[in-house]
Amino acid sequence: MENTNDSAPNQNPAPSYAHPLTALFHVLFKAVAILWYLFCTWVTKSFVINFVVCIVLLALDFWTVKNISGRLLVGLRWWNEVEEDGSSKWQFESLEEGQRTVNRKDKGVFWLAVYAAPMVWALMVVLAIFRFTLDYLLIAVIGFILSGTNLYGYYKCSKEQKRKMESYAQGMMSQGIVNAINRFI
Repeated sequence: MENTNDSAPNQNPAPSYAHPLTALFHVLFKAVAILWYLFCTWVTKSFVINFVVCIVLLALDFWTVKNISGRLLVGLRWWNEVEEDGSSKWQFESLEEGQRTVNRKDKGVFWLAVYAAPMVWALMVVLAIFRFTLDYLLIAVIGFILSGTNLYGYYKCSKEQKRKMESYAQGMMSQGIVNAINRFI
């Protein structure tokens, strides 16, 4: 009897997330905070309630990314220590090559969300300025600062991300130079 199954018997299934729950909450807290910010006035007109709910969601996102998803999804950690003289010292930690393999899907969802969140909050800042909603501008600025801080911390931790961004910047600069030369020719 022939095998009527469409999938090949020795074919590996698509790789899944190594930490699916962590990846879910990594994205979920960001999405819920942004959605609440966008639609909170449909729920209540009270700015105080909207502010508190949004800040709690942003704090949950910040804490989850900083303390859990960074370590589990990409093997990176950062923290800030206050020295005795009152100065602040950033600490960055990343796994050395070969210490642990990082799941491709985990890494992809981590970096996509970490890069996208500050961009979305920056857009919210601009929209709040153009709409003259200075009270909600405060929430957007806090969202941008918290998500931007996580981006900065993890960018500093990740040698791979530094290489990618340097390569991207060099490529953009080279393309800009070529375009400028082509305009004059």
